[in-house]
Amino acid sequence: MTSSFDPTLSSDDVLRRRASFLQRIHIDAPLLLLLLTLGAVGLFVLYSASGRNWDLLGKQAFSFGIGLISMFVIAQIEPRFMARWVPPAYLVGVALLVAVDVIGHNAMGATRWINIPGVIRFQPSEFMKIIMPATIAWYLARRTLPPSLKHTAVALALIAVPVVLIMRQPDLGTSLLILASGAFVLFIGGLRWRWILGALAAFVPLAIGMWFFGMHQYQKQRVLTFLDPESDPLGTGWNIIQSKAAIGSGGVFGKGWLLGTQSHLDFLPESHTDFIIAVLAEEFGLVGVCLLLVVYLLLIARGLTITVQAQTLFGKLLAGALTMTFFVYVFVNMGMVSGLLPVVGVPLPFISYGGTSLVTLLSGFGVLMSIHTHRKWIAQV
Repeated sequence: MTSSFDPTLSSDDVLRRRASFLQRIHIDAPLLLLLLTLGAVGLFVLYSASGRNWDLLGKQAFSFGIGLISMFVIAQIEPRFMARWVPPAYLVGVALLVAVDVIGHNAMGATRWINIPGVIRFQPSEFMKIIMPATIAWYLARRTLPPSLKHTAVALALIAVPVVLIMRQPDLGTSLLILASGAFVLFIGGLRWRWILGALAAFVPLAIGMWFFGMHQYQKQRVLTFLDPESDPLGTGWNIIQSKAAIGSGGVFGKGWLLGTQSHLDFLPESHTDFIIAVLAEEFGLVGVCLLLVVYLLLIARGLTITVQAQTLFGKLLAGALTMTFFVYVFVNMGMVSGLLPVVGVPLPFISYGGTSLVTLLSGFGVLMSIHTHRKWIAQV
């Protein structure tokens, strides 16, 4: 009986031979399956929410395809190589945000896009959702943890620059998500609890200062509407009231696909973007919403598993921050649509219409796949 062991093979070669095809091309099968499921559900719901608009559906499907390609390309890049390009990526991201402030395209009272006529229109703040946690992870991975006061201050300064630029657009929802993505890295890095509690205590005077000196009038109105939407039922409270009506009218099993009345009779504004979960709840009921939540929870659980199994500090910090930021996406959107949180313009991941957001989300999961599938062959960052 002959042995299959070849003494000329290195340990890396043995591991690669045992790896599945998807692992060899650096694709995580559970993540891919969950992402394809969410993509299919998103297109299915968007067809109804957009009023059977094939043009909108085609654009979303095209963006999903571009996102999958981006995910595959990013998954091939080793995390240690990725880390080398984080500082220039941060500088480019900040430069693009400055460009938005100077030459940005204005739409619906906000300047958030860079428009190259006949070529592309994109939202640079979306890319910071990946660049921001990567930057803080890169910075902390080269320092002793838990971070000292000095290193925490530097990290907060790195976070503050893009957050302030995005708030100027104005885009409060995206700025809060980017703030959270950087803060999650600090938290995972072992930020001392007394500093966290101190920050929470300082939040009250900071919020008061923001209310009087930092927030636009429409942002203040969103907070007031959140506290009492019935005070202006035909104005600022309309979206929340109609959203809750759509969710409640769906009951347990829903009215059926394409049979929702709140969206199809135009009672529900932004039904294909921020408030699309209300369309899903009306047509598929509590059961449909719960099934979607199960897919989201499985995706988050897989991200946390990758975080735990990451072999480098950079990978662990980045994977954890990306996963927790994705959780905030889902939590904030569902919270604001159901009236539990103020409306801040956060789309529902993979379900709401939006090309740049879709590509950015899939790119983030490409980073997770890279961290997971390269873990056996990379050295510590």
